[in-house]
Amino acid sequence: MGASKTIRTAVTDLLTALLLGIIEGLTEFLPISSTGHLLIAQHWLGARSDLFNISIQAGAILAITLVYRERLLALATGWRQPEERDYLLKILAAFAVTAAVGLPVRLLGWELPETVTPVAWALVIGGVWMLVAERLGERGPPSSQVTWAIVVAVGLAQVLAGVFPGTSRSAAAIFMAMLLGLNRKPAAAEFVFLVGIPTMFAASGYALMETVLEGEAGDEDWASLAVAFVAATITGFAAVRWLLAYIANHRFTPFAWYRIGLGGALLLGLPAGG
Repeated sequence: MGASKTIRTAVTDLLTALLLGIIEGLTEFLPISSTGHLLIAQHWLGARSDLFNISIQAGAILAITLVYRERLLALATGWRQPEERDYLLKILAAFAVTAAVGLPVRLLGWELPETVTPVAWALVIGGVWMLVAERLGERGPPSSQVTWAIVVAVGLAQVLAGVFPGTSRSAAAIFMAMLLGLNRKPAAAEFVFLVGIPTMFAASGYALMETVLEGEAGDEDWASLAVAFVAATITGFAAVRWLLAYIANHRFTPFAWYRIGLGGALLLGLPAGG
């Protein structure tokens, strides 16, 4: 009887991890906050470690690596060409800004919130900001040029999204880029997604190092993490391919209203202190 219960528990844990991986993959690249959705899901399904949350985000980032594999190969082999070298340097510089600001925040003891309320507020505020920012960004002439101001803004936006779950890393960075002139949506999304590759892989590596050094590796459910990682990779690949096709001819407005609706529903339905 005990063995049967243990098996059922293990299967339930794997199915929960599978669901969390699918949620991560679907929401990492849509401007609706993957971390926010994970925290909301884990509020009812049970909390997971920071290593779990960051590592399955790396699974989604692996998906973006596969989607942009030809672009990444062109950057790696064409660095002698001024245009390609400039773009590659700007990707690395935006990552450096994120690391320079984000690492001290991490070392100061920043942790994800344990309640859903701040996530719900971030969803609502971020949704309203998206509606305003998209309108303002579209007022300028169409441009695919990544300036150094955009590089710094994207780097800082990634830190902001990490500190305030529910903000959405992709939304914060894409709309900052659009406000500063990179208002061709596919070009803004490409730059932000490519900057996310070293950012999230570095964050996962740092979390893994912390886990090992603190002797907590044995406490991690590695089977569940692996299932969630694979699920996030597969669903992330499908989600980003769909999003890139969608934003070529459509606005971000539906995502903004979804955020406002979800955040509002959470705020109205949460118990005090939830």
